[in-house]
Amino acid sequence: MTFTTRFAPSPTGPLHLGHAYSALLAHDMAVAEGGTFLLRIEDIDQSRARPEWEAQIYGDLEWLGLRWPQPVMRQSDRLPRYQAAMEQLTAMGLTYPCRCNRVDIEAAAGAPQEGVPQFGPDGRIYPGTCRGRLPAAASGRDVIRLNMEKAVRAAEPGSFTETGPDHDGTHHLDPEQLISAVGDIILVRRNMGSSYHLSVVVDDADQGITHAVRGADLFEATQIHVLLQSLLGLPAPVYHHHRLIRDESGRRLAKRDDARAIAKYRAEGATPQDIREMVGLPPSSG
Repeated sequence: MTFTTRFAPSPTGPLHLGHAYSALLAHDMAVAEGGTFLLRIEDIDQSRARPEWEAQIYGDLEWLGLRWPQPVMRQSDRLPRYQAAMEQLTAMGLTYPCRCNRVDIEAAAGAPQEGVPQFGPDGRIYPGTCRGRLPAAASGRDVIRLNMEKAVRAAEPGSFTETGPDHDGTHHLDPEQLISAVGDIILVRRNMGSSYHLSVVVDDADQGITHAVRGADLFEATQIHVLLQSLLGLPAPVYHHHRLIRDESGRRLAKRDDARAIAKYRAEGATPQDIREMVGLPPSSG
């Protein structure tokens, strides 16, 4: 199988130095192996996605010297594919509709218990208020959750290979960890037709991604993705979680950091090689 990486930004703001590092690293890894670098637009949140930001993504990445096969995969075109995956999990008896909002979940969580995690890779761990509801009771106001206890019993024992600097090696899924420290994740969000976790595993499989290159902040979410891959019968790529680019105070960059936007550096006369130097990558051989 061809060594294949991807960069998958959301068109909700300008790309910054952290995005540049992730895209360049994924591209360089693919080139070094004679493989393929793909671009994917993660735009299932249509309330925040903007055409102008998508256009700027293409412009910034082309300016950096990156090229990718056409057409570009866009998540907003793939809702039937995500629906099919969700229906597969529902047919296995692993999903339920949830009407709780954030305030409901905070109230139901109650006082923190010593030694019991309150937050996991999907945010606050859901207390299971709606776990007894049947899929047929779902309405447009509901999210769809994965029943984690049932899911870990249904899945094959899973593992994944990590090649990033902080967690290099083979990692085995811990069912108890998934139940207690991850909980019943959201598979379909209100008004979106999917969620990041469901979409990313379906997209990576459909694009033939062999090496998923992404930030270290997503390492803990990998156990969710490998579980879903097992349940859906999808292949697990090799994962490479890279360091995060941070500002002077140590905070990781976000899209609100316009001062570090690639477009700003371009306007000020920086070159693509300057950007590579800023993020600690060697000069391009191209």
